[in-house]
Amino acid sequence: MTRTRFHALIEQRLIQLDGATGTELVKRGMPAGVCPEAWVLEHPEALAAVQQAYAASGSDLVYAPTFGGNPLKLAEFHLEQQTGEINRQLAEISRRAVPGKLVFGDIAPTGQLVEPFGPLPFEKTVELYKEQVRGLIDGGVDGFAIETMMDLQEARAALIAVRELSDLPAIVTLTFEPGGRTLTGVHPVSALVTLQALGADAFGCNCSTGPAEMAEVIRELKPYAAIPLVAKPNAGMPHLVDGTTVFDLAPDAFAKASVALIDAGANLLGGCCGTSPAHLAALHNEISSRRPLPVRQEKRGVVTSPSSFRRLALEEPFAIIGERINPTGKKALQAELRAGKFELVREFAREQSAQRAALLDVNFGLSGIDETAMMRAGVAELVRIGSTPLCIDSTRPETVEAALRLYPGRALLNSISAEEERLNKVLPIAAKYGAMLILLPLTDDGIPESAAERIEVLDRILAEAARYGYTPADCAADALIMTISADRQAAAVSLDFIEHCSRQLKLNTVCGLSNVSFGLPARATVNLTFLGMAIGRGLNCAIANPSAPGIVDAVIASDALSGRDPQLDRYLAHHAVAASSETPRQTTPAPAPAAQSPEELLRDAVLRGKKEAVPAILDTLIAAGKAPGELVDGILIPAITEVGNRFERKEYFLPQLMQSAAAMQLAMEQLEPLLRSGGANAAGPVFLLATVKGDIHDIGKNIVALLLKNHHFQVIDLGKDVPAETIVNAAIEHDAAFIGLSALMTTTMPQMKVVVDLARSRGVTAPVIVGGAAVDEAFADSIGAIYAADAMATVRRATELLQAGEKR
Repeated sequence: MTRTRFHALIEQRLIQLDGATGTELVKRGMPAGVCPEAWVLEHPEALAAVQQAYAASGSDLVYAPTFGGNPLKLAEFHLEQQTGEINRQLAEISRRAVPGKLVFGDIAPTGQLVEPFGPLPFEKTVELYKEQVRGLIDGGVDGFAIETMMDLQEARAALIAVRELSDLPAIVTLTFEPGGRTLTGVHPVSALVTLQALGADAFGCNCSTGPAEMAEVIRELKPYAAIPLVAKPNAGMPHLVDGTTVFDLAPDAFAKASVALIDAGANLLGGCCGTSPAHLAALHNEISSRRPLPVRQEKRGVVTSPSSFRRLALEEPFAIIGERINPTGKKALQAELRAGKFELVREFAREQSAQRAALLDVNFGLSGIDETAMMRAGVAELVRIGSTPLCIDSTRPETVEAALRLYPGRALLNSISAEEERLNKVLPIAAKYGAMLILLPLTDDGIPESAAERIEVLDRILAEAARYGYTPADCAADALIMTISADRQAAAVSLDFIEHCSRQLKLNTVCGLSNVSFGLPARATVNLTFLGMAIGRGLNCAIANPSAPGIVDAVIASDALSGRDPQLDRYLAHHAVAASSETPRQTTPAPAPAAQSPEELLRDAVLRGKKEAVPAILDTLIAAGKAPGELVDGILIPAITEVGNRFERKEYFLPQLMQSAAAMQLAMEQLEPLLRSGGANAAGPVFLLATVKGDIHDIGKNIVALLLKNHHFQVIDLGKDVPAETIVNAAIEHDAAFIGLSALMTTTMPQMKVVVDLARSRGVTAPVIVGGAAVDEAFADSIGAIYAADAMATVRRATELLQAGEKR
């Protein structure tokens, strides 16, 4: 199956996928707690029966049972050395089971967070997935289904692994929570734009919600989709009935609810948790006569970070590309970079984002450093601390590739010129990772003098970019402004170029604003005046310092005057904020670190997850005579509580939460010996944690453990796949104040009730707090437990129960 044939097939009709293979295998005898991949190899007839049932129900495409077939998951059963062979055999079994149907290799999460958000190195993740992909290719799969991803970076790693080994079609689906984002805060449009630019052949969502909720996500994605959309919802929400997990949508109800997915724009439909061959048969009957909406992208020119996106287009608001992360002319930044530090980089990023920068230009071109290594480390730092998309700025091909490969989004690349190296080396790199482009009308012979000559060069670059699939909407033409102190016609030439590009070619245009005034007095006035003139000629982006006087005000006003702010919402909001402040908001700099007290610095370190700053700050405070207990209760606990509040308000997401938690944990590790030596009781209430029997997923539980430790709980973590008897025995042994249970799989949720019933029968009265992807409040109530939607909710519920107990 070639990618071209795959797309042609989807254009003809709706494609039906399969349903919940795991639960169907359980019905056919697969016990809890085993390695599903190994069990299927021992019982191939069970898999054949499941896949044949889905084929009979109308499924055009089935997934090989390799969901846990990556080396990290197989290592939990000491099978990692057999990764390739296991995947090959499972693919071959599937192909024999359903001849004539498409078989896609199933690729799923590793269970670890990937760099730059977690400890698993990005390149190692790519290599781990390549082991699985090789086995699936050897087994003869028709394509790949990268599914149930929570982390955009892990999905990128899997897709890169596929693309570097194969040209077979690849479907990618993420799991979006009811609030519309993944657990790690990934926005659906950000994921779509990033992955379709990286080479995904179809994108969408699976698991976590039923058809009605998933239709909202598909509807949001449709205008940005250049590829077909996929929907694989659950059969509603799970409930426990007589010790068995059942879902609230019967086959007919599931099928009728799924019609909304087609109306929203889905081209490939199937089922996830709780869907059986009966559900898929009902779905087939409901949709077989329907036609999908055509794949027709309406909104192009989008750059992304994992949690946000920004469209660059003539009709969109003017985009400021923050220029400050560039060592040219900045001695303090140069010194920091040569020392391998990023404090100023982080501060510049935060300040420019707060001052309405749409993107951040990132340039580490400096003598005496390894630019590629610095760029890679700098991109990781910037992604961890903020959500503003990045503009990668380098003249070195290897630096560009390192940055674009690691960056978990769709970046803007500054820049592609008509120089031979840029066209032959850098343009293919940009295309591989799907970056948007700034096009610089520059040749190996130098800068064309006239606007007409620059337009001719630009046309050549556009034609070359088109060979790699780029459209004009994916590009912005650089006006190549030179200083008027050296060339009196420099501004006029650039203005003519801007007008032709925007009016005639309908192309985004950008300029490096400060260049025009170099060598002149009163530069700010010259820059601001030129900006106004350029906007009048069609300029819609500028690389500039958003804190420079008047820049943001001029941009906001230009949007209002040009109709890009039709209801004047942004203009009024901007000036309402400015009017409510005693000093002008735009020109008020953020407090420099040196101006903050050590107490403020410690709070800030936790709020912003600045782990590296914690030890020195604590040393200063302790040397000044601050009591360890006072630091914990007066600064650290309030700071991490505020982090939790921001997480619940969706201002922070899992990466920021974990960074703050890591900073807090480091502080507690440094203070605990002092707390004990001072007679303070460093150990708080005992919180017992476990993933229930039969379930081997523990990423969520581990995050809960980290947060609980931050809030002064004494955590006893029993690990995963823990029998009820072991949990209850440990609760009695440690006199646990709370028992926390995690289950990701719907098939293991009943084990939670087993634990609750056994605990109560043995006189354990500690509250049981439960959570997991499919767990909800109704389920928790039905088993006599307390529901926590996420890690921070677990902390909050436990704290509330402690406070209620103290009041009694």
